[in-house]
This record gives sequence, C-alpha cells and structure tokens, in this order.
Amino acid sequence: MILEARDLAFGYGARAVGSGVSLTVGEGEALCLLGPNGGGKTTLFKTLLGLLRPLAGRVLLDGRDLSERPRREIAKRIAYVPQAHAAFFPFSVRDVVLMGRASRLSAFASPGPADRAAAERALATLGIGHLADRIYTEISGGERQLALIARALAGEPRLLVMDEPTASLDFGNQARVLTQVRRLSEAGIAVVLSTHDPGHAFLCADRVALLHGGRLAGLGPPAETVTPETLRLLYGVEVAVLPLPGGRAVCTPVIG
Repeated sequence: MILEARDLAFGYGARAVGSGVSLTVGEGEALCLLGPNGGGKTTLFKTLLGLLRPLAGRVLLDGRDLSERPRREIAKRIAYVPQAHAAFFPFSVRDVVLMGRASRLSAFASPGPADRAAAERALATLGIGHLADRIYTEISGGERQLALIARALAGEPRLLVMDEPTASLDFGNQARVLTQVRRLSEAGIAVVLSTHDPGHAFLCADRVALLHGGRLAGLGPPAETVTPETLRLLYGVEVAVLPLPGGRAVCTPVIG
C-alpha cells in the first residue's frame, strides 16, 4: 500500500473541515474523489500531501507516518498537479517539465543528462513531445494541463495527486487528460484525483471516494458507489446514471 489515511480529521488550525476519513491507495490504482464545493476535497488533499498536519488520525506513506519523513523524501514519492497554474514567465514546455526534477537535485545543482532524459520521457509518455519547444504561456489550457502532468511525472513519483485536472477544459481536452490518467495507473503509478463530473469516475477510476460534509459517504468501485441515490446526497439534485458499454456510464441532472 502506497498511501493510507487512518481515521483522519483535517482542517485549519482548530477548525475541523472533515473527520473519520479512512482510505488506501495501492500501486497502479486510480482513486477518484467526488464531492460538492466546500466539502473538504482540497483540504483533504493538502493533508494527504503533508502540507497540513492532521487534526487527528494518521497519514502513512509506504507504512511510515508522513510526519516522520523529510519533505524532500515525500516529494520524491508524491507529485502534485494543481487545477490551475498562473504562468508569467515565457519558459519553454521542456523547461517547465524539467522543473519536475527539482526533488531529485541537491541545493544549487543544475539538471544533468539523467534529468533531461527523464523530462523527455515524460513528454513522450504524455504525447506532447511536439510541444517541447513551444512557450508554455502560449499553448492551450488542455496542453498546459498535460504539461503539468508531465512535470509531475518527470520526478518519477509513485503517486500523483491531481486536484480537478479537467477543470475549465473543453470536452476534447478532458478526454485527453482522463485517458492519460488511465494510462498512468495502468503503468503502475497510483493516482488520486478529484472531479466535479461523476461520469469521469467511470472513465478512469478503479475506486471512488464520496466526500460529504467532510466525511466519507461511500467508497468502492464506480458502478457500486456512483448511483442516483449517492449523487442526490452529495449534490442535492436528482441525477440519472445511464450505463454505457464497457462498464462506463454518463451522469446527467434530471431537470423538470
């Protein structure tokens, strides 16, 4: 087991956002986190990453308490992909991806041949090698999101944590990002991601965690966990879950 949360309570200072959360993420597993705005998803992610100390319970990384590990050691094992990235400097896509090697370098060291090779592998894995010499600020939102995933992948992590990686992307770019999530997990990398579209869970996730009011309202395979009843609980609206071939489904609000 790569990552484990045991009876986790999380929040800011003395203010609890969630409690009683227990879950695991294994090698090559994709876990999708669903929940409404303000439900605690991002706060939970920050706690799993070690950016916030648990209010109670524990986070274990490879069986060892996260608080006992140096930050650099955590960064070598877990990579974070934010949902948005404000870029102001005209770095090339290759240089942005190369920044993912920072956790592997000592202070003041420059990237060497092995680091550049890792960056090139990440670009190739995400299928964006043709963008390597483009300016990061001049490519599309979907291409930037793929570049951020490549940057995280360049650090050779065992676990990717992705906060709404499809937010603000058009339909085609959402499909491209979710396809890469599935391919990464099939290659043995564990992935934890959040999304506001329950249908995405059927496309890329092995299991789904439902977060409601800061507590787990469900945990299991998408077909068993993402149902009209659980979605009504999470979002307060009637939702139809329409099955598709291959064990997939589309989720749509019922209007009128």
